[in-house]
Amino acid sequence: MTGPALSGTTAAAALALGDDALVLAQRLGEWAGNAPVLEEDVALTNIALDLLGQARALLSLTGDEDELAFRREAHQFRNVQLVERPNGDFADTIARQLCFSVYQELLYGALAERDGALAPLAAKAVKEVAYHRDHAEQWTLRLGDGTAESHRRMQRALEALWPCTGELFDPLEGLAVELPALRSPWLERIGSVLTRATLALPQGSDRTAWSAGGGRQGVHTESFGRLLAEMQYLHRAHPGATW
Repeated sequence: MTGPALSGTTAAAALALGDDALVLAQRLGEWAGNAPVLEEDVALTNIALDLLGQARALLSLTGDEDELAFRREAHQFRNVQLVERPNGDFADTIARQLCFSVYQELLYGALAERDGALAPLAAKAVKEVAYHRDHAEQWTLRLGDGTAESHRRMQRALEALWPCTGELFDPLEGLAVELPALRSPWLERIGSVLTRATLALPQGSDRTAWSAGGGRQGVHTESFGRLLAEMQYLHRAHPGATW
């Protein structure tokens, strides 16, 4: 049995990115059977499966993927708080998807160009994330420039989650990409989509307003504990079980 492929700060960075993907996959999986239309049941489930594949690849570079996913306590997870936010209504989920998928596309695109341990994984993942971003973008346009009610809900969703977006760009030691440098192109891309959707960029876009944080240090929201309880229940109830 071979040990993890990465160690030190590079392993810690891979774990953080893996936790992002794992937790968001779990959140999106909650839409199965609950999405507004059948097509979105399929679309959101497929996005969740893509993210789960990314999580497995990243976690396996740092240790046993099952142990890392199902046996850690909440304070041991290193995901940003944005991905653990409850789904809310469909506008809340789409706003979260837009902000995170644009970030992921920029990040994986930059990692794929680096000569590092995560480059091959990033080169594959960026193709998946381009679809995730397009899906979120198209729904943002439909909701923002749709009815008065869909516009109101989409704007409210963006305002509510915006304080959680700043943490995406906090420096992450061991990563071959400077995350703070991605904030400007991220804001440009998000702003372009929102303009076309007749939506306003939330206040505090320059990070002068209050910003949530701490996820990378194991500080999480109250709802995260309930998410983990659901995700880890079967594994903990039947330790060592095999199919």
